[in-house]
Amino acid sequence: MDKVSPDCPYPGCFFCVMKEGNPSKRRASILKFFRELPSQDDDGQVLPISGLWNTAMAHPNDPEFIELGIFECMAALIWKGLKNRRWLSHDQNIYIPYYAAHIIGSYTMNMEEFAESAVHAGIIPPLVELLRGRLTWVEQRVAVRALGHLATYASTFPALASHGEILELSIQLAMSSLEIVYSHFYQYVDRRLSYHCDLLTRGMGGVEMESRKAEEWASQLQCWSLQLINCFAFKPEFLSIICKPEFLIKLPGMWGGLVNENSPAGIGLLRTICHHKLGRGPVASCPGIIEALCNIARSSDDWQYMAIDCLLWLLQDPSTCHKVIDKAVSALVDLSEISTLGDHKKLGDSIVNVLQECIQSQGTGRNSLSNRTKEQIEELLNSRQRLKWEKSMPKEDLHIKQAAALVVKLEGNSLFSSGNISGAASKYSEALALCPMRSKKERVVLYSNRAQCHLLLQQPLAAISDATRALCLHNPLNRHAKSLWRRAQAYDMLGLAKESLLDAILFINECSQSSDPDLSLRQNKVPDYAERLVKKQMRAAWLFREAAIKHGGVHCEGDAGDIYGHETDDSEWETASESDIGNDGRDEMGDDDCEWKNEDDRKDKYDKPSMKGILIQHFNSVLTL
Repeated sequence: MDKVSPDCPYPGCFFCVMKEGNPSKRRASILKFFRELPSQDDDGQVLPISGLWNTAMAHPNDPEFIELGIFECMAALIWKGLKNRRWLSHDQNIYIPYYAAHIIGSYTMNMEEFAESAVHAGIIPPLVELLRGRLTWVEQRVAVRALGHLATYASTFPALASHGEILELSIQLAMSSLEIVYSHFYQYVDRRLSYHCDLLTRGMGGVEMESRKAEEWASQLQCWSLQLINCFAFKPEFLSIICKPEFLIKLPGMWGGLVNENSPAGIGLLRTICHHKLGRGPVASCPGIIEALCNIARSSDDWQYMAIDCLLWLLQDPSTCHKVIDKAVSALVDLSEISTLGDHKKLGDSIVNVLQECIQSQGTGRNSLSNRTKEQIEELLNSRQRLKWEKSMPKEDLHIKQAAALVVKLEGNSLFSSGNISGAASKYSEALALCPMRSKKERVVLYSNRAQCHLLLQQPLAAISDATRALCLHNPLNRHAKSLWRRAQAYDMLGLAKESLLDAILFINECSQSSDPDLSLRQNKVPDYAERLVKKQMRAAWLFREAAIKHGGVHCEGDAGDIYGHETDDSEWETASESDIGNDGRDEMGDDDCEWKNEDDRKDKYDKPSMKGILIQHFNSVLTL
């Protein structure tokens, strides 16, 4: 390296080498730099490594450094940090293993040929040592990221699989990552390693920023571990290792918190497991997991369809159907009128078909369906038959049925106003039996109003069921504000903080876009009742809550008071005058033929934003409510 800036104190400086104008000399100098760097003990080595980190992040598909030996260099630097603690503690060398693993992960993120070069360069063994925790959780995070990228390619997966400990280490890390980050960093501010703080905030924030970034990195550590495990789960020979009850039962709760914007996390891994017969048996036998899948299936989360897929696959498998159907049928019946969910077309029809097959193929003895399950499925099939009959009915008869349903609904509204909540719920049930199946807007209102009755009667499961049905019927899907709020309250009654929080935040988001004066946010102010619930559930669903309780950082709190007071019910109650009908309470059916068109074909006026995007959007503002 004979070209050095006259102002540079370091012979063979990497930054000076990069300024070399002659391409041949430049490549030769870079090659020499990569070969010699691991054996050098000069001060300032972190500077070129951080420069390489920036380059890898900005240009991950550029092959130049790959061809010149960057992977061999990074692997050697990680080994040096692991074996030579005196060197690691000198100057700023403590940063180097982190940057080296991050560089490997960036260059293997998109290009399979780069991943193959990395494996040939011997990067797996040092990354496994970082994954093992030989340094700290910060290095574990970038190691599992890099290994996860290598596991996604068919040509490099076998090299990872040959290191049998990778899967076991990843499973342990997925289960313990939040506790590790909490106890080793978050809990004691005065014990935080300075280089951890620098890496988290890039020197741009104080203690509060460090804590927020630590939560984000802890989520990534867990989600990237799950992503790596997911690659193994596609191979049946590894399912026996993955499908241990103590791990499976935790997967539905591994959601990544509000800071997780993109990863399907635990539910994504469960879906991969349930896709194979060898995985469905352990899932069906794991206590509590079907109930958790039902909760996720009912949710308005981006990954709702994954839980639905899991339940349908379990029902379609004769060896698991009888184990799960009694628990799964209620949720699937509630979801049976979903038309389209993301890329899933006619999802409701798929649900109905699977449930119909279950009742047709039911066995005897232990494989027989319970009477309640039969009733629910038969009721669903009857409603589908009713829809077919209504298609052949004269329009005038349908209008008569709709008018009769309206009269009964108004009677229900009157009973509710007089305090007869049970009577109002019965009237709404009667109106639902009369209301034409294709009159979706009116059925949304009826289900949502009945959900409110169930809330006041302290029947949260029934309220969740009705609110979910209203959300499935609504166009756009899962966007009916009042049903979101009612379901959020019902989840809170059951202590399901995460589910309640997601619905409450979506409710706030819908209020911000609503033209309804009862719902729209005045001067961008979040309603007090929603603010109280969101604050409560953010504490209860906090990513580090379990770890904090275990390590004495948080004491279990009691209920945060009654949030179901009538002052919130009055503003939320959807009466006949707030529905699709005329102000006098009568439907102007003579001019309203559009009600009978297929609403599923109507395009949304605006695209549904990402659920995670909404959460990220509101995360900081909710913290300071």
